[in-house]
Amino acid sequence: MELTTELTTTSVLLLGFVLGLHHAIEADHLAAVSAIVSEKKNIFTASIVGGLWGVGHTLSLFVVGLLVIFLKLQISESVESKLEGVVGVMLVLLGLNAIYKLLRSDKVHSHEHSHDGLTHTHPHTHEANEDENASHHRLSPRSVLVGMIHGLAGSAALMLMIVPLIPSAFVALLYIVVFGVGSIAGMMAMSLLIGLPFHFTAARHSLLNAGIRVAAGLFSLALGSSIIYEHFIAA
Repeated sequence: MELTTELTTTSVLLLGFVLGLHHAIEADHLAAVSAIVSEKKNIFTASIVGGLWGVGHTLSLFVVGLLVIFLKLQISESVESKLEGVVGVMLVLLGLNAIYKLLRSDKVHSHEHSHDGLTHTHPHTHEANEDENASHHRLSPRSVLVGMIHGLAGSAALMLMIVPLIPSAFVALLYIVVFGVGSIAGMMAMSLLIGLPFHFTAARHSLLNAGIRVAAGLFSLALGSSIIYEHFIAA
């Protein structure tokens, strides 16, 4: 009997990790992270953005999970729909911000470098008010906040469909943590992949880099507008 219980617990936790990994590739998650990562030129920083999103996402899920497990809280469909609408508003703001930051960039200029006796130049842009030697490695709590909003929206309903079915409160909370670890790992991997084109085009292909950044912003803006219409206007 103990072996069966152990296998069942292990299976549930493994399922949670796999679902967490899969959860990272949902369109609204990718749109949000793409809009943020579009501002980064370092792939390590890009992956950290995804990790911070996952941390915020897990924090929200854990808090809601506590309420569901111990207070038997149930999230109504109307509340869930409004939370999804808030995600749409957030995506619109992220998309507009990504495009705004690109438009306020200074004009493209060239830097000259010497390697092995050879001198060459490449085009480069700096954000307005950005110091010449400032890096693009700075991180902000924004990714955590974005992840928390996602965690409060439809993603919570996805995960909490399984949590009430787990008889042990400890295992249920552990499931949430494992699900969160999966989502963190998945989003870090996706953010790294998303960051690759921004990284490789930032220095020598400014026009292409700008085009990709616009595309990321428009993707977030368009998807956010669609979600707002679905949950606030058409509902």
